[in-house]
Amino acid sequence: MAYVVDDKCIMCKHTTCISVCPVDCFYEGENMLVINPDECIDCGVCEPECPELAIYATDDAEDKWYKHNQYFSQIWPNITEEKDPMPEYDKYSAIENKTELFSKNPGG
Repeated sequence: MAYVVDDKCIMCKHTTCISVCPVDCFYEGENMLVINPDECIDCGVCEPECPELAIYATDDAEDKWYKHNQYFSQIWPNITEEKDPMPEYDKYSAIENKTELFSKNPGG
């Protein structure tokens, strides 16, 4: 089982989850974070840290967000230190489906 990040993180990018991760398996895109499911040790400490409820556990390698996390964690830079969330994240918090706002660009 692994934890993954879904579209609730898009345009928010809180990083409190990163500060508690014991294996540094988070990767940063321009407007969201992902978890490398192959590096995740299923400890679950990141899940309650996310104020957007964007992190969940799955062992389904066919899950849309599992695939998304696996793909982008291979091309985005690793992030190991907490940063401020995105400006105006609260404006995007309540949006149900943020997939159309997703950027493939790496963060940093």
